[in-house]
Amino acid sequence: LVSVGYMDPGNWATDLAGGARYEYALLWVILLSNLMAMQLQSLCAKMGIATGRDLAQACREHYSRPVTWVLWALCEIAIAACDLAEVIGSAVALNLLFGVPLVLGVVLTGFDVMLLLAAMHFGFRKIEAIVLTLVTTIGISFALQLFLSRPDWGAVALGTLVPALPDQAAFYLALGILGATVMPHNLYLHTALVQTRDIEPTAEGKRQAIRFNITDTI
Repeated sequence: LVSVGYMDPGNWATDLAGGARYEYALLWVILLSNLMAMQLQSLCAKMGIATGRDLAQACREHYSRPVTWVLWALCEIAIAACDLAEVIGSAVALNLLFGVPLVLGVVLTGFDVMLLLAAMHFGFRKIEAIVLTLVTTIGISFALQLFLSRPDWGAVALGTLVPALPDQAAFYLALGILGATVMPHNLYLHTALVQTRDIEPTAEGKRQAIRFNITDTI
């Protein structure tokens, strides 16, 4: 479920824009953004397992009420801003693939979300199975497109390992890539998801769960 946040339309849009304008020059931004995201997601998993609380619950317990209200408002704004890209991106995809009008595409996307939420009544593992199927489909499609595009692997390595910002516009695009990769709702989600696992309430059981979750994150 967390991996879906890294396959959203915002990621595709910023990465495509970077590749179209600067070819491989901004690949290092994607690498560093993902390393940063893995670090933050691992910390969230550790916190959720060690405390038995998700991030929202921990904020409520450890901060004063005015601070929690401000944090809640900021997070709602950030989550809404991130989800806006998902909804519009899905509508655009439906339009490109099937000619569905954008407004109808937005409605269908919202309906899909409600349908998945309703499916949780059949068990959380069912949701995970559905999402895993979708993520696997995206992964296979991406690997196939990568094979067919035949990239210059030397330039790929150079762009990944050597930081470069060709101009000021590249800097703003790099910020967009970072913002599309490291997203607040994924951090909150991860701390909550680890609560669904059957974790032994012992120090060793929690250590084992942390190791498994960090492996999943990587």
